[in-house]
Amino acid sequence: MQPKLDSLPAPKFRYSPARAFGPYIQTAGMVGLDPSTGALAGGGAGEEFSQILRNLDRFLADNALARADVVSATVYVTDFAAFGAINHVWDAHFTDDAALPARTSVGVSALPIGAAVEADFLIARHETQRGEDDA
Repeated sequence: MQPKLDSLPAPKFRYSPARAFGPYIQTAGMVGLDPSTGALAGGGAGEEFSQILRNLDRFLADNALARADVVSATVYVTDFAAFGAINHVWDAHFTDDAALPARTSVGVSALPIGAAVEADFLIARHETQRGEDDA
């Protein structure tokens, strides 16, 4: 069963914000868009990343998932000097050391719509969270 996508900001381009495959859900890259306004969060990389994680939390809740189900994250940033703010947000959000997602950080020259940070996530569903068409 494909995940519910209503809680995520509408894509600015033509792609699916998330797709299920077997026991996993892979999100597309998320920038810090406020789903109610469609605008990029102000305040730089830390605020944008905070919005990304709020959007992730809503997506997880809508799909009967939890932060502990997040297996990995890839974080793209246009300026590694901003990584202190990103790490601060990450540490406040993912507090369970036993369930920390794996993380890869990638420096890039630019991101869509002028964002300072983008992240995608791999999420694992338990058997009880999977639909029959995923088996």
